[in-house]
Amino acid sequence: MTALPFGSSTGELLRSAGLARAFTLTTIAATFGAFAIERLTGRVTYVTIIAGLCLLAGGILIARRRELSPLRFAPISVLVFIAWAGASVVWSTDSRKSLGGWVSLLAFALLALTIAHVRDTLQTARAFGDVMRWLLSISLGVEILFGILLDMPFSLLGVQGAIADLGPVQGIFGTRNALGFIAVLALITFVVEWRTSSVPTGLSIFSVVLAGGLAILSDSPTVVVIATIVALATLALMLMRHATPTQRPVLQTSLGAVVVLGLIVAYLARNPIIAFLGAGSDFSTRADLWNTILDYVRFYPVQGWGWYGAWSTSEFPFLGINFALTERHASALNAYFDVLLQVGWLGLLLFLVVCGIALVRGWSEASTRRSVVYTWTPLILVALLVDSMFESFTLHGYGWMMLVLCAARAGHSRSWRDRVREPAPVGPELPSGIQGGDGKAG
Repeated sequence: MTALPFGSSTGELLRSAGLARAFTLTTIAATFGAFAIERLTGRVTYVTIIAGLCLLAGGILIARRRELSPLRFAPISVLVFIAWAGASVVWSTDSRKSLGGWVSLLAFALLALTIAHVRDTLQTARAFGDVMRWLLSISLGVEILFGILLDMPFSLLGVQGAIADLGPVQGIFGTRNALGFIAVLALITFVVEWRTSSVPTGLSIFSVVLAGGLAILSDSPTVVVIATIVALATLALMLMRHATPTQRPVLQTSLGAVVVLGLIVAYLARNPIIAFLGAGSDFSTRADLWNTILDYVRFYPVQGWGWYGAWSTSEFPFLGINFALTERHASALNAYFDVLLQVGWLGLLLFLVVCGIALVRGWSEASTRRSVVYTWTPLILVALLVDSMFESFTLHGYGWMMLVLCAARAGHSRSWRDRVREPAPVGPELPSGIQGGDGKAG
């Protein structure tokens, strides 16, 4: 392989499997630990960390350029959505802040695509699981320290110190909804690790109990919905995986009909469901917010007000929405409404295409491949898309990174590009003890 212009030793380091693993672990830790990093060290420190990781990602991709295929580098749907969000900077109410939001969108997409190209599905899930064990353990430790030992809140991290009362707890993620959502993502990963025997059984049991316990202690009503739908998706996926190839088309069609029927029933029975979850006040707040957002969407229905990602609450229309509601919302509390407000109906359509294609590809792959590890991608996607109905996590930071990562992972195996003939790229070097996607970690 041709050495890089800046030295063969640097090139070998950037191509090494060890650096790929370290980059993946560091990126996941930095993105999911964003709230704690910003609160403890400041916004500038966090931006510097992400910028440094992006520079490293660029170096890794350049060093591995002979392994990469232009056709397979990124899903076209993701690139088109990013391009439309970038174009909206032109007509946004504050081009400078809008450009900053778009650069953030691009940066986390780059990090996700780099991970997708230097790690396979098993290695990605293992790295995610390793980081989640540390972050959730730290969260539990912080809650015990301030909720039991010191018995006082820790306002710097937003910890209420209520673990002795069985919640709600926030950990190091800022809100109970964020902790609950991340705990569900971790729980999916830990179960996949358990089923693939990727880690010792004792560690798997500890991890599952840790994630499940924190999800319960978060006392987040959205966690109940996400966990229930992920559990149903898991059962459906197990049924598909055990069906014969001739049975799968019928089962897939039946599953689609059941999903549509379930959505209709859930909508018609929304009031009893909300009452059962004890989320009446939360839903009322969201309903008022969404109705107000729709009023503002009517001004620019196709192109939206311009991309910002997380709301810039001092800018219009976010300032007007909060003023009308006498609230201080930092998002639409719904990723789909947020996309609609910021980049219009066209942007929402593109976002739905990104999510839909990724989910279909990931689901199809998991239904037909032998290894359980392939179920990780579609189940993570299900959790992301369901949570998007209650929060806007998937539009920035770790949520957006995970969405792009899953879309890229699904696109590597199920894509129209498979029908395009091109020279086979050189596969990435795998560390000893790990075999491709179907193997097990040593």
